[in-house]
Amino acid sequence: MLELLQKNKVGMTADGLSEGLAITRNAVRQHLATLENDGLVKKGLTRASGGRPEQLYVLTEKGQECFPRHYSWFAQLLVESIEEEVGKEGFAERLDLIGERVGRQLLRQHHELSTPADKIEALSAAMKDLGYNAHTQADEQGAAVIEADNCVFHNLAMKNPNVCRFDLALLSTFSGCEVEHQECMAKNGNVCRFRFKEPS
Repeated sequence: MLELLQKNKVGMTADGLSEGLAITRNAVRQHLATLENDGLVKKGLTRASGGRPEQLYVLTEKGQECFPRHYSWFAQLLVESIEEEVGKEGFAERLDLIGERVGRQLLRQHHELSTPADKIEALSAAMKDLGYNAHTQADEQGAAVIEADNCVFHNLAMKNPNVCRFDLALLSTFSGCEVEHQECMAKNGNVCRFRFKEPS
């Protein structure tokens, strides 16, 4: 993957990868098959070679995201800039609005979901796609709960706990439930736990 990232943006052939990595062509093909199955590499264009066209392989968007991009410092700059402009209370309100807006966008994408339970399951799946290690369960009262032990905003939320308002607004808007933030990793919790109370 690093070879594809560094050496050739338009793609590389199995022979090119074999030469660059100093491993056999068969070994390269086995690695490529695994990476294709995982959605990290895909077939790109074919290239004329004077004989049989050569197949190029390229990184997918998912594959490119495996490499560090260090967005956190930029996110922190944005948070600090907005907070300086509108103050702590104004910043919290803005996060609420952004979370609600994203929640409404997700609702339009998942218009087929009619029950809170279905929406909460979809939220858990969406959180996994974003990098949360999230799962749903029911508490002793039968209320749905999402627990995540990997918060993608952890470093940001440690410096500014108001960042969690975004999650709460998004979860509430999408599910149509009142959401209680029972435990937070940014406040020394073991997990981030969100409890959903369905409207009566």
